[in-house]
Amino acid sequence: MKQKTLEPGMLYDGSQINPMWAFQALGIKGSSIVTWIGPMNIHSDELIDYEDVGLEIKSDEMVHFIIEHFDVQPADMRLCYHRQRILVMIVKDLLEELGIKTLRKGDDIYVDGGKLSVSIATCSISSMKIHFAMNLTSQGTPDDVETTGLTECKAHLTHEDVTKLSKNISERYVMEISDIEQDICKTRVF
Repeated sequence: MKQKTLEPGMLYDGSQINPMWAFQALGIKGSSIVTWIGPMNIHSDELIDYEDVGLEIKSDEMVHFIIEHFDVQPADMRLCYHRQRILVMIVKDLLEELGIKTLRKGDDIYVDGGKLSVSIATCSISSMKIHFAMNLTSQGTPDDVETTGLTECKAHLTHEDVTKLSKNISERYVMEISDIEQDICKTRVF
């Protein structure tokens, strides 16, 4: 699985959840995890979750993860959601290692009642896609949702620290998926 960290600044507008985005936009062929720091403002026509229709989904600054898997054909929505939860649990573990006490509810992470993250999982005919993002600040988030940001949870957290955290998350996710594949290959079946 390929990993790439982009330069900061790209807007997440929801189009990045489209199948083959990493290949078309970045030339990354195959399963991948792409991360970057940037704002988010999802256009209503790019919403994936029917529960989000009519809601504002935005933030001035987030760390984003776009994951695409091609290893199961046809793509499997249930497996995609399982992988999304694995990612969220890895993030929760790494945040706790940084001293940030979190609460996970499904695919969302909260700190002291403030929503830190957003996430969605979906499938196309050929791939499974996950978008996960954490606020760096609560600025620019919807007024009707209590939010928090990483820099509000841990003082003196820099963009370099967040980039390092995103790389650690990506590496652990890739290692977890690889470890599962290795376990499958060594297990006797009946």
